[in-house]
Amino acid sequence: MKVKETSVSISIKWRPFVYQGREYSLSHLHPFEWEYMAPAGEKRPERIYKIQVIFSMHTFTRGLKDGHRPEAGLVYRDSREAREIDFERYELSKRLPEIVRTLGDRTCYHTDHGNFFTIELIDPEGNRQDYEVYFKASRASRRGWLNLYVQSAYLRDSAHGTAQPKKRKIRFQVIAYNVLQRKPIKPGK
Repeated sequence: MKVKETSVSISIKWRPFVYQGREYSLSHLHPFEWEYMAPAGEKRPERIYKIQVIFSMHTFTRGLKDGHRPEAGLVYRDSREAREIDFERYELSKRLPEIVRTLGDRTCYHTDHGNFFTIELIDPEGNRQDYEVYFKASRASRRGWLNLYVQSAYLRDSAHGTAQPKKRKIRFQVIAYNVLQRKPIKPGK
């Protein structure tokens, strides 16, 4: 898979945060442009998709829980919400740009909410852990371009009590093609 990147004009750039005198960069989560080359198949030619990639603050923060008051230095705000810095999510978020760049080689799955997810297996100490990365694809305002919005990413553990969505496979090239062509994407069985 050929990948070409350039700078992006999207203005969502996360500012670093400082905690206990240490600055934590979020530059790895700045938007970027990516060209994804979908390989040719029996019934389709090779296609190149131009994609604007954007990351949500949910990739490095967690929601504020009722009754829990985090330290002021751990609250991260944007124009819409305030959330608590999650250092585990922050460290794992450093993997996200590469996960996005390899979506064409990964298994993706439908959710019941019009978005998709993929799973990166993390095995630092011989244990299998599911790092779930949720994303949405849409047509961009620039003709022929797609937006890929990484909505959230976290380890599936006891802190995430909701059930993982049913794993209904879909290839990323199907997502890209259907979104660009304005074709509905039907959830698999």
